[in-house]
Amino acid sequence: MDNLTFRYSVLLMDGLYVSHLSSHFVFILFLLAFIFIIVSNIGILIQISLEKKLHQPMHMLFCNLPVNDVLGSIVLLPRLMNHILTDPSERYITFVECATQAFLGHVYGTASHTILMIMAFDRYVAICNPLRYPTIMSNNMVVKLSAGAWGVAVVLVGILISLSLRLSHCRSVIQNMFCDNASLFKLTCESIVINNIYGLTFTVVLLTTSLGSVAFTYLRIVMVCIKSKNKATNSKAIKTCGAHLVVYIIMMVSGFTTIFLHRFPSSTESRNLSSAMFHVIPPSLNPIIYGLQAKEIRQRMFKLIYKRKVNSK
Repeated sequence: MDNLTFRYSVLLMDGLYVSHLSSHFVFILFLLAFIFIIVSNIGILIQISLEKKLHQPMHMLFCNLPVNDVLGSIVLLPRLMNHILTDPSERYITFVECATQAFLGHVYGTASHTILMIMAFDRYVAICNPLRYPTIMSNNMVVKLSAGAWGVAVVLVGILISLSLRLSHCRSVIQNMFCDNASLFKLTCESIVINNIYGLTFTVVLLTTSLGSVAFTYLRIVMVCIKSKNKATNSKAIKTCGAHLVVYIIMMVSGFTTIFLHRFPSSTESRNLSSAMFHVIPPSLNPIIYGLQAKEIRQRMFKLIYKRKVNSK
């Protein structure tokens, strides 16, 4: 077969190192986290869809976040749990599965930024232009913003992964606990200059746009709150924006920790664990933070809990 087009159909994955004695304990922890993420995020989506009071732009845009969190968890955790109970020499994955996991994993990470950016825009309009809010944030605008957030992520990541898929292979081991773009182009012995240029540009543009838009949004909101003498309005603004800001900070800290640890080759296990936490911590905390912050969601949750207690008596 021509070396320029050669690709291994089956790859060996390093995976997360877990001692044999603690493997079942770690497996149970990840399993409980996975179940909680799926149940809590889907539960939030069901509540918003059933409660007419929640059919508002803010909550409809928020629906993108639990969908993305479920995606991020499904992409990583099931295979990770399987690898924990599998002998390191038998942790195989097909090239197609690896490429799919890399694509979906990067979509999850990119969409985490773009979704929070459109949510920040919603809060900006609601607080800085309250009289025009119903006109600007129409159902059509909500659909356009949601489609834009997912479309940008899919297109940018699609190009990123495609640049790696064009390369031939000279290696068959994924030196990571899951497949990502770096794992794919590290399989080749060809030049990866184009991959590095696009990858670096992609990362810089995404992070700069994300941080810039959120910083600008909250700067404007703070200025409006300072000028406003209405304590009730300011208090509401702080509550609605507080949840968004906390979620954004958690996502950024989780992501930057992984990026930072990539600079230290000796900290492979710490980097792997950090990567896993990026797919666990934000998806676990997001439904809790927004569920407790949104009055309607909180009240509905309490009603369901109260009904269950009454029925169990």
